[in-house]
Amino acid sequence: MKRFLLLVLLPCLTLLLSGCGYNDIQRLDEQVKTTWSQTLNQYERRAELVPKLVSSVNAYMVNERQVLTQVTEARSKVGSIQISAKDLDNPEVMKKFTAAQSQLSSALSRLIAVSENYPQLKSDGLFRDLMTQLEGTENRIATERGRYVQAVQEYNLVVRQFPTLITAKIFGYHTMENYGVSKQEQITRDPTVKFDIPAPAAAPAK
Repeated sequence: MKRFLLLVLLPCLTLLLSGCGYNDIQRLDEQVKTTWSQTLNQYERRAELVPKLVSSVNAYMVNERQVLTQVTEARSKVGSIQISAKDLDNPEVMKKFTAAQSQLSSALSRLIAVSENYPQLKSDGLFRDLMTQLEGTENRIATERGRYVQAVQEYNLVVRQFPTLITAKIFGYHTMENYGVSKQEQITRDPTVKFDIPAPAAAPAK
């Protein structure tokens, strides 16, 4: 008898939850976490490039030790913060992560600006390659952050509107803070990686 009731009630319960927006909330919640994880992947990629970049400029920027130290320390701080999609509801961790990423962006901006004063550095093949990789990574960060912002907006809309807000309250879902919205323009702009890199010198004619 119990098994019969379960077989009858289960489809009804599934239909009820679907009609109340439960499935939509689950789907959008997962979408937020997925887009944030993809954003983190790009931040990690940038962090991996920083030591290589510092190493490539070290021999040229003998008078810029302070800038190199700032970049290295900022990279170290970023690496000390372990974060995942599960931390989206942890304001303290997110605040530390935001501050660390902002510090690294500022330090990289100073490094890139200073590099303009070193023509030989800008002609270095490894440096050019790393700068191209960094520029591509910054672009992907901006793209993934945009997707994350949109995903949070869609999720928040669903959990705020009727009748899904009732379902959200029953199951403990709440609106998410859209990390970075207040300064999205700045985040997607820093650091500015593009600059004129001289083409390799042509081989002398024989």
